[in-house]
Amino acid sequence: MLRIYMSYILVVLGFTGSAFAQDAKQIIQRAEDAIKGKVSSHSIMEMTIKTPDYTRTMKMESWTSGTSKALVKILSPAREAGNRTLKLGNDIWMYLRNTETTIRIPPSMMLQSWNGSDYTYDDMVREETLTEDYSITVIGNEKIADVECWKLQLIPKPNAPVVWGKIPYWVRKADDLLAQVEYFDEKGQLMRTMVMSDFKAMGGRKVPAVWTMYNADKTHSTEIKMDDASFDVRIPDRIFSLKELEK
Repeated sequence: MLRIYMSYILVVLGFTGSAFAQDAKQIIQRAEDAIKGKVSSHSIMEMTIKTPDYTRTMKMESWTSGTSKALVKILSPAREAGNRTLKLGNDIWMYLRNTETTIRIPPSMMLQSWNGSDYTYDDMVREETLTEDYSITVIGNEKIADVECWKLQLIPKPNAPVVWGKIPYWVRKADDLLAQVEYFDEKGQLMRTMVMSDFKAMGGRKVPAVWTMYNADKTHSTEIKMDDASFDVRIPDRIFSLKELEK
């Protein structure tokens, strides 16, 4: 009788396992859709890499379509302008303008630094699909920058083609926007932390305009600042092609 009563209470409160898991998945999906669009996105960004030895800045333009297509083009400085990274299905390519060379990036390099930054190839073209490749649970509530957030934990599903062993993920309750992400390797060691800030209206929605990635000991970091963005707009298919990559 007690078991039946407790089951009833859990159902009334919405704490059944399947419902709670579904809520967690929906939280992640809303946060992801907010920053990349449900269908497509186009943005102008500035990336600043800070190390103990130097600081350098790049201007970039990016296009995405769903989770299978993405193109990132460097606009400045002049010595790197024209370099591009393309994701087309499961293939990732990099074009180097100075040498007019096109390189296919193998899966083993997905965690390598993208252009000397704290972001990887995987980050820049969003290889992973969080809601498909990870089991997601809400594990608590915490404040990030004095804003109440859901704290979720993402664990890779068996045989999922992912690179991280665990991802704690914080989403702001007030607006479903991503606040912070931590990336742990398969041995359980914290490798990187990404912090979102400067939340403001852009492209008809509220977004975190600044994304800062710190390495584990915070000796260097990379900041991406979104200068302009549009979401769920029509992007010609020709944008996501080897011809466009080498243009």
